[in-house]
Amino acid sequence: MADLAPKDIERAKFAFDIYDFEGKSRMDMFYLGDCLRGLNLNPTLKMIDKLGGAKKKGEKFIKLEEFYPIYSDVKKSKDTGSFEDFIECLKLYDKMENGTMMLGELEHILLSLGEKLEREEVDILIKECCDPEDDDGFIPYEPFLKRVCAGPHPEMYEDW
Repeated sequence: MADLAPKDIERAKFAFDIYDFEGKSRMDMFYLGDCLRGLNLNPTLKMIDKLGGAKKKGEKFIKLEEFYPIYSDVKKSKDTGSFEDFIECLKLYDKMENGTMMLGELEHILLSLGEKLEREEVDILIKECCDPEDDDGFIPYEPFLKRVCAGPHPEMYEDW
């Protein structure tokens, strides 16, 4: 079944069933990204579009059997950055080469580059994941990335 281990099939069915709001054994493709993220995956918006994700609720639906290959493809995908990739990116902003960057530059990156975040999302991320800035406005970026890459509750995924 789409190269998935029995445990992965069980997880996929569980997540799929959560998004089967009507109990008709189908999921609205509007929720594809949410469902995949609930499976501890990180598909980009571009990837979700490519997989057939819908922009509006009720446009397109998918059956569980059709979801398994999508889950398998995203699970195998190397199209997401790793912790090391993110460190290399933020080193570009490390002017003193001491593991710090200006908090304002981090905010700018999150608001402006790639899959842009909303101001409220950036504020929450900084509040929950950043160490306090120093007197010159710098923060250490490695602890920030460790917290972000760990996700909201890493202990939930220990056996995943």
